Amino acid sequence: MDSTPELSLFDKAYESHTAPWVIGEPQPAIVALERAGRISGSVLDAGCGTGEHTILLTRLGYDVLGIDFAPNAIEQARANAAAKGVDANFAVADAMKLGDGPRYDTIIDSALFHIFDDADRPTYVAGLHAACRPGGVVHVLALSDAGRGFGPEVSEAVVRDAFADGWVLEALDTTTYRGVVGPAQTEEIGLPAGTHVDEPAWLARARRT
Repeated sequence: MDSTPELSLFDKAYESHTAPWVIGEPQPAIVALERAGRISGSVLDAGCGTGEHTILLTRLGYDVLGIDFAPNAIEQARANAAAKGVDANFAVADAMKLGDGPRYDTIIDSALFHIFDDADRPTYVAGLHAACRPGGVVHVLALSDAGRGFGPEVSEAVVRDAFADGWVLEALDTTTYRGVVGPAQTEEIGLPAGTHVDEPAWLARARRT
């Protein structure tokens, strides 16, 4: 990332219902993580957006909290949970200040890590470290620089460098991230607005030491 986007842009995207990362369902990569038994204990869904992962995990019996900086995201997440009859927990919170709260056994980051620039990323990762119990795990799903410009992208080196100190990077796999092409992306992606796409992504598993 050249620079971290203004956080108000995300809230406006939720307010206008134009966020290209809102697909109305959990990311397939996160669903696969749960099915593989990679999620356990208390769970934090950092940057939960409209709540699909928090709702999924709550329904499956996990103790999970979904947080997002955007009030409109949390409002929609709560509405989504109510519509599905799931008593999920959400809060408006700043992911850059994770160290101020409780600790978790598992933290899920679906498309949050990749928005931070080189200056902000260390602060965010330090917060993840503070919010993760010793031996706990952070799962990061981030758009890869092998993609077509669907959103902010990061390289393998960026992920490895971010989790070099205080972590054991147990896995860094290639996968896909599902999104919806927005009007501003049609030329770069080469597909009409509203098209669902599966873009190249990284799926990292970092264990806190």
